[in-house]
Amino acid sequence: MTDITRSQRLADVACRAAQLMREPLLAAFRSTIEVDYKRDLHDVVTQYDRQSEAAIREFILAEVPDSVVVGEEAGTSGTGRIRWYVDPIDGTSNFARGLAFWCVSVGAVIDDEIVAGAIYDPVANLLFRGDLSGAYLNGEKLRSRAIADEKQATLITGYPVGRDFRRDGRDAALANFADLVENFSTLRRPGSAALALAHIAAGWMDAAMGTGVSPWDVTAGILILRQAGGRYEPLGLGKAAKGTPDFLCPGYVATGAGANYPTLQRIARDIDAVVPA
Repeated sequence: MTDITRSQRLADVACRAAQLMREPLLAAFRSTIEVDYKRDLHDVVTQYDRQSEAAIREFILAEVPDSVVVGEEAGTSGTGRIRWYVDPIDGTSNFARGLAFWCVSVGAVIDDEIVAGAIYDPVANLLFRGDLSGAYLNGEKLRSRAIADEKQATLITGYPVGRDFRRDGRDAALANFADLVENFSTLRRPGSAALALAHIAAGWMDAAMGTGVSPWDVTAGILILRQAGGRYEPLGLGKAAKGTPDFLCPGYVATGAGANYPTLQRIARDIDAVVPA
């Protein structure tokens, strides 16, 4: 089996896994949903996150027994060479409150190389797929494109949040945010890193920056974006050693093809240079 053939087979599994819970999730969306909290009041989880992850985990381990599944909610299970990173609902706060910007993300890694990924938006019925042959949206080849000048571009970022205030200092973080607001045409905080990366890959958004992501948030999106011609730059943020695989780094800057955004690059470098206390 060639690397591309194996990659395509794993991408098929990722796509089926990502769509597995479409009907139950859509049935729950915009209903009354109880939430629990994990790290803080900004980090929510629902019963549907847990149920979705359990179903996806069981499906992957049955389809590809040579696998380790790492999920956001239930940790790690299985043994094997292929490592899967699963976010059963990326954008849980949006899902719980009825905002239609959330998705399911499934990415596969072999020997620290991302080889397959799927991001599924159930509300819009959009399936983003990446393998070593390219990136696709609902079966059609995907090519990233971005507005060249940041003054006319749209940036997605969740920065800053409370942990950024603690890390960078409140005044510095707010000054960074002000620079981004002033230098980009539009700034949005929609709340799903995976779907943000997919939208940049599709050419619907120009750039994104994140400073608190986990591998299940970005693994599939990194491959999809890069295979579509976009750029993903990891940020270690003083937490990841040099040489750490991109998908294991806690921060990133992502840009569409053709982007040239000096303000974003400067602020990302400044943030990355901060030494955590």
